[in-house]
Amino acid sequence: MTYRPWLGTLRPPIFGSLAMGRAGLRLLLRRKLFWVLYGLALMVFFFYFYMQYLVVWVQQQASDKTAIVAGVPVRIAEFTKFLDKLNLNGTASTFANFIWFEGYVSVIVLALAGAVLVGNDFQHGSLPFYLSKPITRWHYLLGKMLGVGAFVNLLSTVPALVLFFQAGLLYDWQTYYLDNWKLFFGILGYGAVLTVVLSVLLVTTAVLVRRTVPLIMVWTGLFVLSRALGAFLAENQRLGPQWRLIDVWNNAYLCGLYFLGAERTSAKTGFDQPAVWQAALVLAGLMAVCVLLLLKRVRAVEVVA
Repeated sequence: MTYRPWLGTLRPPIFGSLAMGRAGLRLLLRRKLFWVLYGLALMVFFFYFYMQYLVVWVQQQASDKTAIVAGVPVRIAEFTKFLDKLNLNGTASTFANFIWFEGYVSVIVLALAGAVLVGNDFQHGSLPFYLSKPITRWHYLLGKMLGVGAFVNLLSTVPALVLFFQAGLLYDWQTYYLDNWKLFFGILGYGAVLTVVLSVLLVTTAVLVRRTVPLIMVWTGLFVLSRALGAFLAENQRLGPQWRLIDVWNNAYLCGLYFLGAERTSAKTGFDQPAVWQAALVLAGLMAVCVLLLLKRVRAVEVVA
């Protein structure tokens, strides 16, 4: 009995990570619940998208006129003051606040993604199969993080870039793009921070929790309860802005403000924020702990060759 020689080409293990990320992306795109939640996230995008058009239209009207908005007569001057508070003028605050509010839906969408992409591998015993292939544990984790990072950018970075190009078309595009070219790279920098932080944190929690409902509860506690507790201690109890460092999303928000060149204030209030280096240090420490937990958990899996 003779065997034909293998004529294929060996590729670096990094291609295995890319394949797992692509497969995870396809797996999640087949879920109807994902599209429902992604539609909710797009509602925030469309609000900013159409409101930017409304801001330009209002600026072209006389301040003493009265316009009909949703069937209600509104004075242009009063409506202008309301729109100014929303910062829908294509500045750094516009994109910072947009990504901030996208976080509310992102929490649920990413929790679903973590359970599907990572939790099922541990729950159904698929991880030993992946690790029996010519890839290392690092490449497995990287592939899963690439899949999560794709969703993060679909929820935040890509819509923010669309709003950036829309703002340039609404105003004088030559002047806007030349004066605000740093915002383009600021949005990419903010997206990179969210990609690294959320992908590492989500894969870690998915490895530890695995199931969808407990994962959503843990994910909600990390981003909702910590935000409420940090705001309560910093604002209500007046214990200092450093207590906001327990809010992971706010720390990423501060790093994003640094890239965008925006002021270090809360998205909703004018209370002081901790320094950017403090937020970056907390995130770096959190990422280091997550990586150690991931390595410990993945190394515990027995691989059968």
